Amino acid sequence: MKLGYNEIMITSMYFNDINDFINLEFGIKRFQPNMERFHFNPIPLDKYSRKFFHNIETFHIYNKYDEIFNDGKIFKYVIWYKVSYSTYLKEKEKGNICKNIEYTKEDRKSYGNTIPREVTTLGDECFKYCSTITTINIPSSISKIGDYCFYKCSPLKSINIPSSITSFEKSYFYELNEKKN
Repeated sequence: MKLGYNEIMITSMYFNDINDFINLEFGIKRFQPNMERFHFNPIPLDKYSRKFFHNIETFHIYNKYDEIFNDGKIFKYVIWYKVSYSTYLKEKEKGNICKNIEYTKEDRKSYGNTIPREVTTLGDECFKYCSTITTINIPSSISKIGDYCFYKCSPLKSINIPSSITSFEKSYFYELNEKKN
């Protein structure tokens, strides 16, 4: 089987660092323009590695400490690390994409008790002491419920938990229906 440009590009999206890209291009001459084919950065970049990816238009930010380049060639950012719902709304306004959105206690106070469909995580203490809800539907976009998410949420009688939940942190329903004297 002979690998073509498309197969090499797809394979190289799984490389870990710039050295993997350099070794491919210098090791196999016919794949030399591989990095030029990318219109996004498949790995976090620094000043050294940025110069190898000339045609980036969509910049992926993999963690909040990644170096960000605004060199006039980048039109959109894709943020992979966890951001609050309010941050997501600001980024969306700019035309950017967020992949890991957390609904925080502050977001709930600002935007209400209905969990937006874009959210992927319910943050720690998100509904803690919430005395205004009796039922809640968790969207299937949610995969994690944070620590003490529904702590002492006494009026809550009904909750829809989808199968998409893969992580329950500690005490998320602790003292849910505590009796008060």
